[in-house]
Amino acid sequence: MMEGLSLRRVLTVGMTVAMVITLRAEMGNASGKMHSVGGSKTSWGPSNVNLTEWSSHETFYVGDWLYFGYDKYQYNVLEVNKTSYEKCIDKDFIKNITGGAGRDVFNLTQTKTYYFLSSGGYCFQGLKVAVNVLRPLPPAPAPTSTSTTTTFSSSLLLLLLLLFIII
Repeated sequence: MMEGLSLRRVLTVGMTVAMVITLRAEMGNASGKMHSVGGSKTSWGPSNVNLTEWSSHETFYVGDWLYFGYDKYQYNVLEVNKTSYEKCIDKDFIKNITGGAGRDVFNLTQTKTYYFLSSGGYCFQGLKVAVNVLRPLPPAPAPTSTSTTTTFSSSLLLLLLLLFIII
């Protein structure tokens, strides 16, 4: 009797995990992609990397992240408006992203163009990047609300039935 109860519990837990994974897949994954600015872990600094060209070849979505890797003793990361970006103005910035370690991340939370630069004259050397953020892609083929409700209801009914059998 004890072995049967243990096997039922294992099956119940296994089926519950499978249902959670299935429901999560149907609803999509909210985590985003990490983009290393400039293409490597240390590209935030004057170099042979054209950051404008790099960003034009990347696709950014709401929920994605930017990783800025740089020499913390020389550079910083400031979010600025379009005018400040175009003219390399490092005063009255929107946000100082710099955390002090030279390894900073920034979450892209809105559909818009974000502008970043480094102060100290480095912007004039090309240390700036604009990132155009798009709406997130919907999960591949999204089920209709009826089928999602039916799938969820069926899963819930199966779970309740299994719990009833165990008890």
